[in-house]
Amino acid sequence: MSVMVVRKKAMRKWEKLPGRNTFCCDGRIMMARQKGIFYLTLFLILGTCALFFAFECRYLAVQLSPAIPVFAVVLFLFAMAMLLRTSFSDPGVIPRALPDEAAFIEMEIEATNGTVPQGQRPPPRIKNFQINNQIVKLKYCYTCKIFRPPRASHCSICDNCVERFDHHCPWVGNCVGKRNYRYFYLFILSLSLLTIYIFTFNIVYVALKSMKIGFLNTLKETPGTVLEVLICFFTLWSVVGLTGFHTFLVALNQTTNEDIKGAWTGKNRVQNPYSHGNIVKNCCEVLCGPLPPSVLDRRGMLQQEESGAQGESSTRGPSTQEPSVPEKSSTQEPSAAQALGAEVVGSVQEGSSSPTRQSAVPMLPLSSTGMLEETQPSAVELPAQPRDDGPTEH
Repeated sequence: MSVMVVRKKAMRKWEKLPGRNTFCCDGRIMMARQKGIFYLTLFLILGTCALFFAFECRYLAVQLSPAIPVFAVVLFLFAMAMLLRTSFSDPGVIPRALPDEAAFIEMEIEATNGTVPQGQRPPPRIKNFQINNQIVKLKYCYTCKIFRPPRASHCSICDNCVERFDHHCPWVGNCVGKRNYRYFYLFILSLSLLTIYIFTFNIVYVALKSMKIGFLNTLKETPGTVLEVLICFFTLWSVVGLTGFHTFLVALNQTTNEDIKGAWTGKNRVQNPYSHGNIVKNCCEVLCGPLPPSVLDRRGMLQQEESGAQGESSTRGPSTQEPSVPEKSSTQEPSAAQALGAEVVGSVQEGSSSPTRQSAVPMLPLSSTGMLEETQPSAVELPAQPRDDGPTEH
């Protein structure tokens, strides 16, 4: 006789996550798929600093002070650490709705708006949410099938809804959101200081060399210094200007997305409900506030069932008793499946009303459709069981 054997294949959740992201190191590193400009950023920083350490630092350490290369190394390491932390981390991606959650939200929307006649445009899917005595609109995302939390937006490049979405930065190869904005700000701030530092001491190096061998001879002997000056000169304005712009946004507790759309400076003149009215408090909240954990659980485990038939002989004694064990487990399985299904439905009803959508996270390892498929055949077999061992069931 043949026995159906179910094998469970374990895999990480990041392997099944939707969206256009790439993962490395078993899900520990998360980036966008478009990483070409990120590699250019690494090349410019590493190349400029390598030239500075190879040519100017030794001369300046002898002529002026040995602290010059030490401070340059500190700035370089800090800027690189902030760049990698921004590029490799989860910016605050919000999980998409499960099929049962999406169906529940659709029913809730239909119950609220009613049936729309054919030929008429349905009303916009918006919920009103009150923050600091001001009404904030929660918009529905047709891709993620959720009502986005306040300040969240859908990134068209990564194809994900990001919490407190600021912008997608190709220079770091990732979105900038709630979980990595402070590292992005520290990166551009330290990069501005590093660029100014290298540019200034390149000018000092050329001036010192020119006093001995002349200006033209200095330029001929140090082509690497000329290249560094050109790179720093053209990147200085953009990096320093970007740092000043984000300093202004941090002081107002505002995002780039809100500033571009004019969310708090439009015709209605609605005040920013997230601002504390104090620059120090706004800076402390954005840069020093508690960092929320990632709700994706990228390295969590998923169990996928693979069924296969296995032949067994019925002449052996132990083999005749083995099939009786799964029969008892199959009669007891519907109650457990129904209990789990009730928990899934209850968590969906509780999670769909929450604007932060964090209730979808604990349900990722559960397959609601898989539960329904398991309970349907057991429900058909229940009436046939009392004929053989009905008294032993209850």
